Amino acid sequence: MPKDVSKKKNSKLKKTFATVRGNTQLMLGLIFLLVLLAIAFFGPMVAPFNPKVLNDDLLAPPGDLYRLGTDNLGRDVFSQVLYGAKTSLEIGFTAAMISAVIGVIFGGIAGFYGGIADRILNEIMNIFLMLPTFFLILLIIATFGSSMFNVMVVIGLTSWVGNARLMRAQAKAIRERTFIKSSIAMGESRFSILIRHVLPNGIFPIIANTTMNISGAILTEAGLSFLGLGDPNVVSWGQVISNGKGYLPKAWWITTFPGIMTIFTVLTFFLIGEGLNRVLSPKMDANK
Repeated sequence: MPKDVSKKKNSKLKKTFATVRGNTQLMLGLIFLLVLLAIAFFGPMVAPFNPKVLNDDLLAPPGDLYRLGTDNLGRDVFSQVLYGAKTSLEIGFTAAMISAVIGVIFGGIAGFYGGIADRILNEIMNIFLMLPTFFLILLIIATFGSSMFNVMVVIGLTSWVGNARLMRAQAKAIRERTFIKSSIAMGESRFSILIRHVLPNGIFPIIANTTMNISGAILTEAGLSFLGLGDPNVVSWGQVISNGKGYLPKAWWITTFPGIMTIFTVLTFFLIGEGLNRVLSPKMDANK
């Protein structure tokens, strides 16, 4: 028996790897993600300078000593870019996970139970859809402070509606299936059915959407930092871009390199999300 089990596991792994290799977008996105994770993990170890330390070489162009130049305060842009990768990924992953958890719970309850619960939760979703999300984030950050924790939580709490609507549609479809009706007929509690059957079977579109939400969270944090509402105690790409915007004509490198990294990160998670969509929804390829 153990040999049979191991053979099945190996065949599943081979099939998974074959699926990933066969999807160019997903494969490319995963390669880019490995590069980003390597930068975020090893960046602080290989950074030549402390990104917050000031020196006398103000607005120095890229060269041998300062690979990507320095900003108006003499801080090394290359070191700032390396440290900023960790900040951006932490905010992106945390905010997206908060969004996914809230969306799955609200959407699952609304779609599976229906009735009053569905109407109330659906109205809450509509309210959040009508609100100008970015300005709401600005208001909350300005009121409660711009710490990294607050930024992550606020972005997560304002971006869950898309996941909730996806999960609601999934739950509505799954509750009509035979195995769900059989579980109800056998006396299993509806809450148990929701947790054990509905949510696990409807989670796949949420995974793909959450991956794309990571890039959205990173862009939102960059926008907040650009406006001066990011956490001043951490180094982020948005802050570096904001610091260099006034020196763009004569010191283009300050904004250019963190801007390229932001675009690269957003592209990475877009490719992964689009690739997962095609892997988890084969009909997309069939309709091409």
